[in-house]
Amino acid sequence: MSELTILMPCLNEAETLASCIAKAQSFLIANGIDGDVLIADNGSTDGSQVIAISAGALVVDVPQRGYGAALITGIRASKSKFVIMGDADDSYDFSNLMPFVQALRADHDLVMGNRFRGGIAQGAMPFLHRYLGNPVLSFLGRLFFNVPIRDFHCGLRGFHRERMLELGLSSTGMEFASEMVVKAHLHSFSIFEVPTTLSPDGRSRPPHLNTWADGWRHLKFLLLHSPRWLFLYPGISCLLLGFILVLCLAAGPITISKNIHLDIHSLVMGCVLLMVGSLSSGFALIARRQGAKSGLLPVSDSTSRYLAWFSLERVLVSSALVLLAGLSGLAFCLWQWAAHSFGDLSYASMLRPMIISGTAVVVSVQLVFIGFLAEILESQR
Repeated sequence: MSELTILMPCLNEAETLASCIAKAQSFLIANGIDGDVLIADNGSTDGSQVIAISAGALVVDVPQRGYGAALITGIRASKSKFVIMGDADDSYDFSNLMPFVQALRADHDLVMGNRFRGGIAQGAMPFLHRYLGNPVLSFLGRLFFNVPIRDFHCGLRGFHRERMLELGLSSTGMEFASEMVVKAHLHSFSIFEVPTTLSPDGRSRPPHLNTWADGWRHLKFLLLHSPRWLFLYPGISCLLLGFILVLCLAAGPITISKNIHLDIHSLVMGCVLLMVGSLSSGFALIARRQGAKSGLLPVSDSTSRYLAWFSLERVLVSSALVLLAGLSGLAFCLWQWAAHSFGDLSYASMLRPMIISGTAVVVSVQLVFIGFLAEILESQR
């Protein structure tokens, strides 16, 4: 087994491929590293395969299109202990990879390049990518997963091959970059970041990256792997705010200041928040349980006990109590109406208990559906 494979995904990179291979080979020779250059070709039609073979690189064909598909196949085809991956568009300096190698030799599992620390040449990164896309998505990655990485989407990165294969990476598109970092962190990999430079690519054609479509794929991946931020935190916030509004306005309107007067409309909004919050919190429970069962999300002993406590029977008992409260309120309203010979009722006195009681009935039904959905998914497994 050699020490290092320098892996490049390739789709019609004839203009820059030879230069990238030459720099990578020069780096291996200059530093006495036993390694090779591997091109994961994604169906090039411009002769890139011939160029790569002529330059002395290994080539593996990848029929399935996609950045992630090419890299996954390349990682599996590699026979080295370490892999350093980078784009074949001549934007990364393959002659200066020693910081990555040193960090890998120091037992870091994943070594990320940081273009913002190393330097981004003028024209190397589009304005939206540099000041909106990369900073925002990197911030969300740190927020959602507490990953200590400042440049989430740098394409130049190195890793321990065997450990990376253990993660079962599966994203075929550009979101593969996010999947690698997120799953590595969730599985307690040692992640290290080194400065690297980014130069304008040497191609005359536009890049494969689609700003909005690929940006959405990255964002979608982050959300799907963080049920806390997608469901739980918004759900708890809605529940808390809704409960406060309903509790304060159940007896009647309140005046906070001269210009702020809360009445029935605010009560309705509080009830809406309670319904949304209960649904969102239930989805958080289902998503977290499924993530734990599938191995997608790691789980601690305390989290396991917490998830195990929420059985269908407990959810149904909770739902029954909420339903009983709601039906009691509606029965009170019906009794009041009967007491007035089913005639006109006071708007102010009857609307509040009807809204609150109706909300309790809706929440109870939502809990039943959530409980049975969780049980269906559990039994399907």
